[in-house]
Amino acid sequence: MFDYETLRLIWWALMGILLIGFALTDGFDLGVAALLPFVGRTDAERRMVINSIGPTWEGNQVWFILAGGAIFAAWPFVYAISFSGFYLAMFLVLAALILRPVGFKYRSKRPDPAWRSRWDWALFVGGFVPALVFGVAVGNVLSGAPFRLDSDLRAFFDGSFLGLFTPFTLVCGLLSVAMLVLHGSAWLAIKIEHGPVHDRARKFGTVAGIASLALFAIGWGFVAYGDIGYRIIGAIDPSGPSNPLHTTSELARGGWLANYALYPWIIIAPALGFGGAAVALVGIRRGSEGAAFAGSSASALGIIATVGLSMFPFILPSSIDSHSSLTVWNASSSAKTLGIMLFVTVVLLPIVVAYTAWAYKVMFGRVTTQDVATNPDFY
Repeated sequence: MFDYETLRLIWWALMGILLIGFALTDGFDLGVAALLPFVGRTDAERRMVINSIGPTWEGNQVWFILAGGAIFAAWPFVYAISFSGFYLAMFLVLAALILRPVGFKYRSKRPDPAWRSRWDWALFVGGFVPALVFGVAVGNVLSGAPFRLDSDLRAFFDGSFLGLFTPFTLVCGLLSVAMLVLHGSAWLAIKIEHGPVHDRARKFGTVAGIASLALFAIGWGFVAYGDIGYRIIGAIDPSGPSNPLHTTSELARGGWLANYALYPWIIIAPALGFGGAAVALVGIRRGSEGAAFAGSSASALGIIATVGLSMFPFILPSSIDSHSSLTVWNASSSAKTLGIMLFVTVVLLPIVVAYTAWAYKVMFGRVTTQDVATNPDFY
């Protein structure tokens, strides 16, 4: 039905959609968890915060699993290099995420305040650490990762865990935290009854909104004026074999801004990033909860889309080898594999979306102090 070039483009877009879906759904879970010790002062308040995401957090993680599976099947080079090169960072994320289900299940098993407080901080770690590391990982993708491929396409990663943290990648990590905390604050404003927790969530949302705008602008400055960005040298064959060694790339200052001259319409992405955060900030300040959540969602969508559209056709550039950078055109699976996966996705993804929408509809409504005190199914 589609040629090889089109299939590659479709799967590049689908990978972005899955990552955005993860940010929009599990993103507010991470933001709420990062806010837990600060917006909830008493045990009842913290239980309200936990149960605002309690019915949906497990389902939201499906987007994370789908994105990982899509990278594995559609972009095997990307999966092999990123998951092996960033192994310690991935392990840190998984260890933090493991704390979430344990924290949800065990936190209220005992009435001891010290016991519950420790699990509250474990849930905080389970929200803050993944948000930070995901942003740092994106910063490293933009900066270029220190990997190389030999003549047999074996990958070698020459970096270190501490080397992942640079001023630019830390800005990206903090932007990720601010973006998701803003999203989590907007969610709490919708889901929690009006009262102290609701008011604290709005205050933290205001700080996160301002931080999102400032950090996104700082990151844009790094990209525009720093030694960040790559470009391909020579001809490109969008339907060519999946062999990165056939592509030559080089470091180019401001290289990630070149696409804005070629495709002016993509300015919509950073406009959404800035505009969505501004709308969320205004919505939070004025008590317009729907506008705040819509704005935080638009901001997350815009920020993630800005990365993907600015880098196109790069997916993971190499900072140490000009013949190892991975692009949309040289790092995909075969046309047959992409075609079969596309058929399966067209059938199953709408089911996932429909079920998710139904689940949110069924569980819609604010969490109240009375619910926490009387509902036996609450955490």
